[in-house]
Amino acid sequence: MAAPAVPLRPVPGPRGLPLLGHLPTFGGDPLGFFEHLRDDYGDAVTWSLGPLRSLFVSRPEHIAELLGGVERGYEILKIGWTLGQVVGDSVLRSQGADWRRKRSLVQPTVRPRQVRRYAATMVDCARALADRWEDGRRIDVRPEMTLLTQRIVLRTLFGNDLGDRTGALSEAMAVAEHVVGDELRNVNLFLPSWVRTPARRRLLAAVATIDSEIHRLIGARRAAADGAEEHDDLLARLLAARDEQGRPLSAKEVRDEAVTLWAAGHETTSTTLTWTWFLLSTAPAVRARLDEELERVLDGRPPTIDDYERLAWTQQIVKEALRLYPPSWTIPRVAREGATLGGFPIPAGTTVWCSQWTTHRDPRWFPDPAAFRPERWDTDAPHPVPDHAWFPFGGGQRTCVGARFAQVEAALVLATLAQRFHVDVDPVEVVPKVGLLLQPAVPLHATLRAVARPPRTTVDAPLRPAAPVGRPHPTG
Repeated sequence: MAAPAVPLRPVPGPRGLPLLGHLPTFGGDPLGFFEHLRDDYGDAVTWSLGPLRSLFVSRPEHIAELLGGVERGYEILKIGWTLGQVVGDSVLRSQGADWRRKRSLVQPTVRPRQVRRYAATMVDCARALADRWEDGRRIDVRPEMTLLTQRIVLRTLFGNDLGDRTGALSEAMAVAEHVVGDELRNVNLFLPSWVRTPARRRLLAAVATIDSEIHRLIGARRAAADGAEEHDDLLARLLAARDEQGRPLSAKEVRDEAVTLWAAGHETTSTTLTWTWFLLSTAPAVRARLDEELERVLDGRPPTIDDYERLAWTQQIVKEALRLYPPSWTIPRVAREGATLGGFPIPAGTTVWCSQWTTHRDPRWFPDPAAFRPERWDTDAPHPVPDHAWFPFGGGQRTCVGARFAQVEAALVLATLAQRFHVDVDPVEVVPKVGLLLQPAVPLHATLRAVARPPRTTVDAPLRPAAPVGRPHPTG
């Protein structure tokens, strides 16, 4: 690896408590804690999460080296009991040869060629939602986006729609996400697996619901595979995948990967879309440029995958929403023997943390960082963004396998719904609630406004925007 442009010079952070270290401060406001380390101490700061010796880094050069060093100098942090109950030993948590095998089997299911095939389903589901919407109707944005993206991932993953059971599955995953996120921020993180707190019991009940539906869908697909009907969804590809020795994924491995793809595939995008509607409601000029692009590129017809690259402003809106409110807000890695970072030796066992939230909002890389400005991503923007100053999907070998799926889905869904409705979110002070993902701390209620111009073909037309959003103070 080439020598880093910026050497790493760690400095000690604030004094922590005996045994607990900085866990109470981190747990109370992790986003504010990381910003405090960066702003008041520097780009490389030592601290402790309970008994875990930790180092926080915030420069893009060090983040790139850290994420690129996984499987060599660093490994993923397997901490806490709850996340493993949800995703098992999927590609998200496996390591070494096991990770390389699973990655080789899972990654082909979400390559660009496959995502291209799923685009029509994304648009169809968004159009079905728009057909149910009515002018003047009041909605809660997050549940609407959650059910939409869940239907998309269920159809693309399983070739199926759970219908009335979709709500139960969504509720179970919401419970799981809440419990996992809470455990990351309190002393329960260090409880042994046999301790069953009320939260852990709720999690197990939620996982039982998830497993019941996933196993039922897998069973139906295996039964269908014995007949003449062929399927080309993600599940069919997981079941058909073979490694270099010709071995398929086991039943548990299929379950783990299916749950991981399902959870990541809809939660990340629904969160991104929720924040995007909120931001658009505060930025009239941004919305006006979106309207112009949709009219010019689509001329009233539904978007297709062939329109994706032409919808440049739509993509930039999504990218800027991911900058301001990245669903995943931190990535921890554990140093192996002999690990270095920025030319500095990192003691084995040290947990090295980086934060999308902190780096994405660093004024050195993003002038006026709290402002919603999709023009930052114009090809001729005056302030080029350094590599790994924007990393909502991670980086290196372990970049999220579903990154392309999520970005295409968010852009096509946004274009489809924005053709037909303005989603006018009520003016409200919104701060992120920190769990496994960054969600709005309060419901985002909105009024739907049908686009005045009638559609020229099947689907309707554009919408309208509002002004830059001020920087919220992060809360837990």
